Amino acid sequence: MSDAAAASGTLPETQVRAMFDRIARVYDRMNSVMTAGMHHRWRRRAADLAHVGPGSRAVDVATGTGDLAIELRARGADVVGLDFSERMLELARAKAPAIEFVQGNALELAYPDASFDAVTVGFGARNFADLDRGLSELARVTRPGGRVVILEITTPQKPPLSWFFRFWFDHAVPALGRLAGDSDAYTYLPSSVRRFPGPRELAERLAATGLVDVRWVLTAGGIIAIHAGTQGPKHPARPGAQGTAS
Repeated sequence: MSDAAAASGTLPETQVRAMFDRIARVYDRMNSVMTAGMHHRWRRRAADLAHVGPGSRAVDVATGTGDLAIELRARGADVVGLDFSERMLELARAKAPAIEFVQGNALELAYPDASFDAVTVGFGARNFADLDRGLSELARVTRPGGRVVILEITTPQKPPLSWFFRFWFDHAVPALGRLAGDSDAYTYLPSSVRRFPGPRELAERLAATGLVDVRWVLTAGGIIAIHAGTQGPKHPARPGAQGTAS
């Protein structure tokens, strides 16, 4: 995907890739600080919703340093982790040598149709330069009956959590980024969350790819949304999406 084709509000693809290469060395540490270590629990829940086990084949798109791919592997799946940041992949390979980690573009997945039993994205979909194209690619490579799971930050709508969220993401996170040596990257994070669709809209866009039974779970007080849908017939499905909170 060319930089010129980036959706409104996104950074050009080359800039996003360079940013993640830059922050790779502090990425895991910053995730743990920003979430008080809860991001591992959210990834485990996303992996549960992928419904994989021994004999399953899964791809974790925008895998970063590989934590969600590792969760899928722990359930017995044969896993590929894909990311466009080679520096992130170097860290993922060191962390989990048994997993195949490859460089690739989420908007042009180099796999045939119906290649995987599960396709996951953990905190990466908001970085897609063309969200609908990326979602279509996720659905395309999922086998009938297979699962697409997206774990993402979302913006809570009700106070007091919405007040805390704005303070944390608009002030505290950029300040942490400055301490980590990359304020630009951690200023980009809250802006990427703000422009990303809310849970219902994301569910509708997933359903538009042909996924059926699209549902989402809100957790962490409404800051985290985990969407899951099943690959169904190849004709457009009615949205019919439902959400729950936990």
